[in-house]
Amino acid sequence: MKRILFKLLFAGLIALVAGTSAFAAERIKVVYHLMEGIDQATRAMANIRNHLRAEPDTQIVVVAHGEGIRFLLKGAQDRNNRPFDSAISELAAQGVDFRVCHNTLTAHRIPESQLVPEAKLVPSGVAEVARLQAREGFVYLRP
Repeated sequence: MKRILFKLLFAGLIALVAGTSAFAAERIKVVYHLMEGIDQATRAMANIRNHLRAEPDTQIVVVAHGEGIRFLLKGAQDRNNRPFDSAISELAAQGVDFRVCHNTLTAHRIPESQLVPEAKLVPSGVAEVARLQAREGFVYLRP
């Protein structure tokens, strides 16, 4: 009886270790939700850089709508007059995906040509955030 119990415990331990290593190997997916403007974007860019330093394999998508799109417009600068475009390019080169709400552009009468090249249009920012969470398993962060 002890031998059977030992085998069951050992098999359970092996399954637990195998499951844990498979879970650890999964790539973490995070959506950063921006809708408040330049100050939030400044915080987000710093958060994303720190995030990638700690976990370089993280898949990060930034979704912007409302005032959150301002940093993705050509020539946008933070409060210290530092341009966002080079920081966006650097993060995009590391795999960060920047998505912009088409509804916001339409409502604010901003032409697509005003966006930085790294920005990709999505029909709705809020729908994109919901889709990423519900269908693709992204963790939600709002800096």
